[in-house]
Amino acid sequence: MGIQEPIIRSYDGVADRGRVEDLERRCEVGPSERVFLFTDTMGDPICRIRNSPMHKMLVAELDNQLVGVIQGSIKLVTFHPNKPPPKDQAKVGYLLGLRVSPLYRRKGIGSSLVRRLEEWFVCNDVDYAYMATEKDNQASAGLFMNKFGYIKFRTPAILVNPVRYRPCRVSSGVEIAKLRIEEAEYLYRKCMASTEFFSHDIDKVLGNKLSLGTWVAYPRGDGLRVGDFGSNGDEMVPSNWAMLSVWNSGELFNLRLGKAPLSCFMYAKSWKLMDRFLPCFKLLPSMPDFFTPFGFYFMYGLHHEGPLSGKLVRNLCQFVHNMAANSSEYSSKNCKVVVTEVGGCDPVKHYIPHWKLLSCSEDLWCIKPLKNDSLHELTKTHPTKSLFVDPREV
Repeated sequence: MGIQEPIIRSYDGVADRGRVEDLERRCEVGPSERVFLFTDTMGDPICRIRNSPMHKMLVAELDNQLVGVIQGSIKLVTFHPNKPPPKDQAKVGYLLGLRVSPLYRRKGIGSSLVRRLEEWFVCNDVDYAYMATEKDNQASAGLFMNKFGYIKFRTPAILVNPVRYRPCRVSSGVEIAKLRIEEAEYLYRKCMASTEFFSHDIDKVLGNKLSLGTWVAYPRGDGLRVGDFGSNGDEMVPSNWAMLSVWNSGELFNLRLGKAPLSCFMYAKSWKLMDRFLPCFKLLPSMPDFFTPFGFYFMYGLHHEGPLSGKLVRNLCQFVHNMAANSSEYSSKNCKVVVTEVGGCDPVKHYIPHWKLLSCSEDLWCIKPLKNDSLHELTKTHPTKSLFVDPREV
């Protein structure tokens, strides 16, 4: 008897939602050597791609059961920063959320899902397909690199900072101002258009209801007023400044700690008891309860200029932390961490507060050309310092 081929088809939001959520629960197996955050989609399995310009979710059925899923999105980005426009642009397809039921693995189901999603990319004139996984996820990296010809491309750092009761101090010598969407778009296109993976529909990102805003930081006393920043080209931009935007990912999905050392668990529970019976201890740094689903903010579009801009980046991050601590003011609930992802070679990561236990110093991005571009062109490109991470694909 031959091996039965799975049926691969598009996701049906009515018929498949409950079955996909059940599959996600059965696939919750994280790395054994470190803590791992699981995703709670809150009843919307395609929440991670819903805001992308083009997206698709495929499911695999075998023996009348839903046994696998994969998601993908398509967008136009800056891909060759050293080339002049429009040769610097490329249409890229992002593969994410590949899951196969534990009882149906090693039957070619994952390969079938990847192959069909790549076919969708090709039909939509995609230049490159890429995926991201944990550096230690040998099964995922092996499938894409050994079987489908993907190569290691970039190793960005994912930085996670817990939100504590005590507010972070923002320097009195730093001015922080919120930009209007059109001001933020102008600065992003001016300063980051040549950044690797910069989204060319940045106006759609900034205008999305999940984007809480864009803030700039600069030394107080530069003579600028709120609303002046960048309004007259270079004349209204100080020599030292920093910028970032905030995306309310917690409105789409929650996170939950799937594995942690016993000491971490006991520490969190101890703080919960002290918060209840000894409220004065809230003056000390505390650990949020990560063992129940929680929301988070994602900082994106980090950019800084000037020799003193590292301090400004740190102050912006502390400002966002305080936003998260008072998240009810920003239409968010239960926000317990602030997350960002930056280029692995970007020195800005040294100025971003984060907790090493939850952070990942080397995420793994793998890529594959879908047209006539040779792998040689990809392998000879050196990692750039800056990397734009689209908050719609976190």
